[in-house]
Amino acid sequence: MRRTAAAIIAATLLLAGCSGGGDDPDPTSSASSTASAADALAALDEVTVTGDPGTEPEITADWPFEIGADAATVLDAGDGADIADGQLISLHLRAVSGADGTDQGGTYSGDPQSYWMSDQSSSTLPEALANAVIGQQVGVRVLYAGPRTLDSGEESSLIWVVDVMATQDVLDAPEGEAVTPAEGLPTVTLADDGEPSITTVDTAAPTELVVQPLIQGTGPEVTSTGTVVANYSGWLWDGTSFDSSWSRGAPTDFSLSQVIAGWTQGLAGQTVGSQVLLIVPPDLGYGDEDTSSIPGGSTLIFVVDILAGS
Repeated sequence: MRRTAAAIIAATLLLAGCSGGGDDPDPTSSASSTASAADALAALDEVTVTGDPGTEPEITADWPFEIGADAATVLDAGDGADIADGQLISLHLRAVSGADGTDQGGTYSGDPQSYWMSDQSSSTLPEALANAVIGQQVGVRVLYAGPRTLDSGEESSLIWVVDVMATQDVLDAPEGEAVTPAEGLPTVTLADDGEPSITTVDTAAPTELVVQPLIQGTGPEVTSTGTVVANYSGWLWDGTSFDSSWSRGAPTDFSLSQVIAGWTQGLAGQTVGSQVLLIVPPDLGYGDEDTSSIPGGSTLIFVVDILAGS
């Protein structure tokens, strides 16, 4: 599989807030305010995109293609569910260089990539692209382009075609059937707002990964390479807290391919809406070296609420 959309975003420094559509007067087009919006949108007319939405597009222009600001416009309207701010959206993407049209990667040969449309997200879409997508319907195809400074220092541009394949609402809390945990595990207690605390057990820490659903959700299964939106808390085996999304006031999103092995193995195959107790031995956590407030060789306890995922 070629470079993923996430890699393209990181490599081209396209991280930008995407939580709202702003005051753009045209819901089918959007451009940043750093240059003339009209000029940027007009530049998109120079790009030709062929192929049906949902299939890998061909992107051509009179190279080099130049654009003075980020801009996006709808090429084909969708006819599926509405796309709203705050959702997890799954999309296919192809990118080419504005300098000469060379391929810069895409996702059509594999699974769609998912992004949480929230200003709390760790990997957001460019603002102009997000503004063009929000308010549309699943199946929409969007053309996006913007100026970029390459690693070489050369000024260029990047052109994307994006197809939104699906959306998923992010739950406020786990939803599903309560599961009676196995004996001998730490006890989880929930506060009124759902934040978990634990009562530890006076036994030796397990040496194998423990995966204990506490609530079995009924949503889709998350995959080992998918994106998850979750609330979580983490403790050392003695009950010392070391991290919690609750303390930051919002869920977090992450790819299961970019977290500790205990999370990848323990959460892959779980369903959206679930609450999962994980006990992660050192070899599936942070190993034998000290990591921030986690001493080397630590067995870790997590309670994870899966609020959305792909």
